[in-house]
Amino acid sequence: MSLEERVRSAVAALLYAAGESQTDLATALGVSQAQVSRRQSGSAAWSLADCDAVATHYGIDVLDLLAGPTRASESLPVDRRRAAGRPGAGRPGAAQEEGVSR
Repeated sequence: MSLEERVRSAVAALLYAAGESQTDLATALGVSQAQVSRRQSGSAAWSLADCDAVATHYGIDVLDLLAGPTRASESLPVDRRRAAGRPGAGRPGAAQEEGVSR
């Protein structure tokens, strides 16, 4: 797996583990959802500055992000993880977006 593929996989794993959408990540990074989508699809690359910003957003070390999805997910702080069995529990308002009442 190339470094680019590892970063894309790590970002996808973090999005899932935190219960966030590409839109949530885009907002945190100050870019559009389309820009995150292009980076995740491989049509654009995640820069080192992007990787640093993603790692900071999730509260992990950038080296854990670059190591791949397993290490990145394992490094995610417990308070950033979505609760098991609750879709999107890591983001405010996610339950309402997904039609789940709390």
